[in-house]
Formats: sequence, C-alpha cells, structure tokens
Amino acid sequence: MAYIAGLVVVGLFFLALHYFTELTRSQKTVVTGVVLFIVLFAIAFNKYNDAKTQKMLDAVLKFNQNKTIICEGTEVNKENFTLSIGTYTFIGKENTPNRGQMISASKCE
Repeated sequence: MAYIAGLVVVGLFFLALHYFTELTRSQKTVVTGVVLFIVLFAIAFNKYNDAKTQKMLDAVLKFNQNKTIICEGTEVNKENFTLSIGTYTFIGKENTPNRGQMISASKCE
C-alpha cells in the first residue's frame, strides 16, 4: 500500500513540475534526478534497517529457544545471561564469569 501512495506522490510531483514551474527542461531533469536519488536512498536505508532489525530479532529468538549465540566473541546463553526486552540487551547474571557484562543483541551473529 505504501508503494501505491509513493507512486501517487511522485505523480503529483511530476504534475507540479510540468504545470506550475517555469524551469527549463534540463533543470526539471536535474530536480527529478535529485528527487529520485532521495527516494532510492530512503528505500535502501529502510531495507538496511529492516535487515538489521531482523538479524537482532533472530538472535533474541535463538536465545529464547535456549540456544547459544555468539555476541562480540562471547557465548551468550540462558545460563549466563538474561535478556532486557526494553533495550534488547543481554546482561550477565550474578555468580557467572559474565557478571555485569552488557551486550547489545544487535551485535550478535
């Protein structure tokens, strides 16, 4: 649905360029190129953030399934760490070698 709305906005942009501006053809081409670059950059940034978020959620899911994951060279499992849901951070449990250690779930493989 967002892509349809995006197409409508781009269509309105082109209509505005065509009817309401006194730009030359080359200036319109430059403006169109810049807007297209911004839109493509926004799409790429969204996809990058989605992939990064999915990787983090996969690590949290494996942790919740009692599997061991590697985060910053440290083995993280439920015996040695707890998970802070608000920040998605693994925190070392008391009386373990990892006591007090904090590792962000986004740094996990």
